[in-house]
Amino acid sequence: MNVLIIGGGGFIGQKLARRLAEKGTLRGKPITRLRLADLSAPPAIDAPFPVESLACDISDRASVDAAITAEDEVIYHLAAVVSAHAEADLDAGLQANLFGVLNVLERCRALESNPVLVFTSSLAVFGGDVPDPIEDWTAPTPQSSYGAQKAMGELLVNDYSRRGLIRGRGFRLPTIAVRPGRPNRAASSFMSSIIREPLNGEEAICPVSRDFLHYYLSPKRCVENLIRGTELEQEELGQNVCMTMPGQTLTIGQMIDAMTAVAGPEPAKLIRWEEQPEIQKIVSTWRYDYRPEKALALGLEADADFEENVRYYLDEDK
Repeated sequence: MNVLIIGGGGFIGQKLARRLAEKGTLRGKPITRLRLADLSAPPAIDAPFPVESLACDISDRASVDAAITAEDEVIYHLAAVVSAHAEADLDAGLQANLFGVLNVLERCRALESNPVLVFTSSLAVFGGDVPDPIEDWTAPTPQSSYGAQKAMGELLVNDYSRRGLIRGRGFRLPTIAVRPGRPNRAASSFMSSIIREPLNGEEAICPVSRDFLHYYLSPKRCVENLIRGTELEQEELGQNVCMTMPGQTLTIGQMIDAMTAVAGPEPAKLIRWEEQPEIQKIVSTWRYDYRPEKALALGLEADADFEENVRYYLDEDK
């Protein structure tokens, strides 16, 4: 089994690579080669099989053609320009989040190899005037450029799957928390920062109120769900191969309370509440009441509680 992770230098890409190295198999077959692709060649990982790193710019068709080969049986497409960046720079978002997906799909089409392609989408595809809760059949009505680009990617993955050009499946990720490292340009980045920085003894800024509701999943559970989603057979996915990944809906206050339950009262004292209109404008369009019945029926799971998310960070990433 040859596996390619596009976006393999990112946080989830690296965690996925390490988990595949531990697991050693995928879709019932031994993994024989893993390749990690990103704008710059990603860091290597230890594995019981060959691991290669390569540079790939998904907005450049020639670069994508060089990265994807007919031997790639499973392709994870995790690479993207994140939400606030895509909103600030329309061209950058279109090149990566729309044309980048199309470049990957067209390469698979040209090879006629029918790989399993796992696409990570976003809850930002939802918004607007549709009623809550968001269910499996709720129509995407994005209210940001990032959401629109991800929704177009989903439509393409569905159509190329319908045509038998790929065995596609797409998963709309909840906000992944707690992420290690430094904040990125995602509008949701503060949702990790307000936990991560205080646990590291640093001040963090929260731009929304304690009662702001959102939908979360730990990095560890996200990776396990991506692997479970990879191992599904195509007929299990139905006509719409894209779905919302299970998560938990919490207020910011509940997240902070969970951190306090695990780490004591001192970290929460390092959170400073400060409105940021540009962030509030984006996140106020996001929805939080999701009913991911299809994904749950297919064996994907949410975390038990947010304390589990905090413990995963302390045990694995801090």
